[in-house]
Amino acid sequence: MRLIRAQIFLVLLLVSLQAKAQTDEATIRNIYTASLTNGNSYEWLDYLSNQIGGRLSGSYNAERAVKYTKEELEKLGLTKVWLQPVMVPKWVRGAKEYAYIETAEGTTTTVNICALGGSIATPSLGVKASVIEVQNFEELAALGTENVKGKIVFYNRPMQADLIQTFQAYGGCVNQRYKGAVEAAKYGAVGVIVRSMNLRLDDLPHTGSMTYDDLPNDKRIPSAAISTNDAELLSSMLKLDTDTKFYFRQHCKQLKDVQSYNVIGEIKGNEFPDEIITVGGHLDSWDLGDGSHDDGAGVVQSMEVLRLMKVLNMKPKRTIRVVLFMNEENGLRGGKKYAAEAKAKGENHIFALESDAGGFTPRGFSFDCNDANFNQVLAWKPLFKPYLIHYFEKGGSGADVGPLKSNTNVLAGLRPDSQRYFDHHHASNDTFDAVNKRELELGAATMTALVYLYDTYGVNPIASPTKLKD
Repeated sequence: MRLIRAQIFLVLLLVSLQAKAQTDEATIRNIYTASLTNGNSYEWLDYLSNQIGGRLSGSYNAERAVKYTKEELEKLGLTKVWLQPVMVPKWVRGAKEYAYIETAEGTTTTVNICALGGSIATPSLGVKASVIEVQNFEELAALGTENVKGKIVFYNRPMQADLIQTFQAYGGCVNQRYKGAVEAAKYGAVGVIVRSMNLRLDDLPHTGSMTYDDLPNDKRIPSAAISTNDAELLSSMLKLDTDTKFYFRQHCKQLKDVQSYNVIGEIKGNEFPDEIITVGGHLDSWDLGDGSHDDGAGVVQSMEVLRLMKVLNMKPKRTIRVVLFMNEENGLRGGKKYAAEAKAKGENHIFALESDAGGFTPRGFSFDCNDANFNQVLAWKPLFKPYLIHYFEKGGSGADVGPLKSNTNVLAGLRPDSQRYFDHHHASNDTFDAVNKRELELGAATMTALVYLYDTYGVNPIASPTKLKD
């Protein structure tokens, strides 16, 4: 009799699991159908990009973006929508930059540059000096003050083309952009030119953040990015004539911090309202383009997660929260502020998902979690196979959700196909026309499907959630 009962229990358990799997498949199918046939992400991005434009932290356009996205979230009928104040840096580019290579007195070739975010301006008449080309900080140190003082340092280490993971290639050379001025100033350089972080050869300079650390104001030197085509040209000219000079002029300025906001909306959970699932992207962008891929796409995809749940009449067990973070690009103030307030309130964030890798075709997710939780998500992988979502790997999540990390929660990042991402990243061609509607909508559906699964099953019970660690 005991054996019969055990067999009956096993049969019922298998039937139950099969029924759950079928329910999950049907729900996810409905999510993709709704996003692809009745989505709103592309329409939102159109307005954000074409009616507002680039949204540099502290700018008027950033204010307009806060107002617009808050109003759109309020239209969805969420449980609550609010603004979270955060002080952000205000850096302005000023008039367009100008540069040329000089091979002889009066013989010049104009090149394409842009100031790096956070850089100081050149003197009003610009800077002209001989150029020292280096690949890394070690080469710079080996040259020393004797060879660098009074010159412009040209960092020309390209992104590694044979790396399939383009974010790995980016990570392998971005330090020259971020800390290049600090290192060059140690040896008396008068300026810095950095090869744009771009895998292709083109004429578009790519901006991005840089730092002076604690360098005194009178020791700071101007820093600019040069297009990859012009970096190749400059390098070739230096090989022919080491006395080649470079001139550049830029008018950027760092102003006082100003108040901005994270935009937040949520659907309250009906069973476990104190367990919070967060999905988000960053609302700010650089100013050269309109920030469609970085990160307008992530913003509208995150908004669409909650809209799809409302459209499909899904009643989440846990609280689903969208956060549109401010100031990811040059300070991460929004992400830090959100995590600090969550900790102060004792909020329990069991799962956080960020989209900040462009609006291209989704391939899967990377997860920052323990083994128990990673094994749980691997069991869901077959549910995504019909949608060609195959990439489920341990790795980073997103800069804005990173501060939410605890020992037991799960952080994740949407991973679209990244091969074209750095063609647009921080450049003037990061514009709405570069985003494919269907790819954007597939990404929104993929995010919603994962949020649905975490809402339905929570995190792995072996790794029960805790509040944010100290």
